[in-house]
Amino acid sequence: MLRIDAQKLTKDFKSHKSRPGLMGAFRDLLTREYQTIRAVDEIDLQVAEGEIVGYIGENGAGKSTTIKMLTGILMPTSGELKINGMVPFKERERFVRTIGVVFGQRSQLWWDIAVQESFQLLKKIYRIQDDRHLQHMIEVLDIAQLLDKPVRKLSLGQRMRCELVAALIHNPPLVFLDEPTIGLDVLVKLKIRDFLKEMNQQYGTTILLTTHDLSDIEALCNRVVMIDQGG
Repeated sequence: MLRIDAQKLTKDFKSHKSRPGLMGAFRDLLTREYQTIRAVDEIDLQVAEGEIVGYIGENGAGKSTTIKMLTGILMPTSGELKINGMVPFKERERFVRTIGVVFGQRSQLWWDIAVQESFQLLKKIYRIQDDRHLQHMIEVLDIAQLLDKPVRKLSLGQRMRCELVAALIHNPPLVFLDEPTIGLDVLVKLKIRDFLKEMNQQYGTTILLTTHDLSDIEALCNRVVMIDQGG
């Protein structure tokens, strides 16, 4: 089964085009000119169940835009897209229950409450009754001592481990990781890599990983897909 099936996936953005000089600035006040910027240009991407795939490219190549389309945050300009057998932007409520997402340093935990309270809120959102999966992740990532701390008091490495638990608390079949180890020290990176390997091996979790750290790619990925200038 294909967890990700994207064909000729394209995303265009309309951008204001500034005209040169003082006269151009005055004309911009009256009428605006726009240009179309193609961020992602007819890419094909297929990821099978149980794969760990690295998605790499330079800054501005279109990685994050692709991930946002795959997760349903952005609607593609054109192309065909199915994730877990669904069209993300058409079946939003059902779709989000089948994915987990970690966007680098953007937190999905509640900033001023204890970590375990965030986990309890997420359990209610996803209607999770069984604690065994949560307890297993807490043990593997060694965050039991962090559960009573507010998220705002955690270091970056501590918070990222908690973010991973939050993203996988409902044991989704597909996880998107956008720069999950950025800014972390070596020991935390190793712990996160071991955790992701275990989730993949034990639950068959499919992972799409974007990163600039080639050691993440070498340690985790079955194969690599490269994007350059949107294609």
